[in-house]
Amino acid sequence: MRIEHVRWDDPDAEALRALQRAEIAERYGTPDSEPGTAPSAGDIDLFVVARDGDGTAVGCGGLRRLDEDTGEVKRMYVRSERRGSGAAPLILAALEDWARERGWKALRLETGDRQPDAVRFYTRSGYAPIPSFGAYADEPSSLCFERVL
Repeated sequence: MRIEHVRWDDPDAEALRALQRAEIAERYGTPDSEPGTAPSAGDIDLFVVARDGDGTAVGCGGLRRLDEDTGEVKRMYVRSERRGSGAAPLILAALEDWARERGWKALRLETGDRQPDAVRFYTRSGYAPIPSFGAYADEPSSLCFERVL
């Protein structure tokens, strides 16, 4: 498994984000359950794709700067049939390493109350619950986490 830094408009990145959004829409019963501004090429500082040994894109994740010291994990996703393959920890480690290299002190993220698998993954990865922040503050289904780097 290898992690590649890619452009936001990379075709594999776009395909993975579309799968992520479709899964979220199915879980929440709405095509747009994201509070706040959706990530875009203009506000994502880093986007990565995980590829297996034959080059197939199996997962992705990105970072958006929140302030001088803090970033937000965005569009973290691994194809359902590849979950448990080790892709997610590699993606998250790559995001954290990149953030540390830039002097960021913490990463935050938001997931939802219908994503217990994500909650388990992030808590196992050292992320602790925090009060909802930013656009998520008034969203009852939002669950927010942070890890000090």
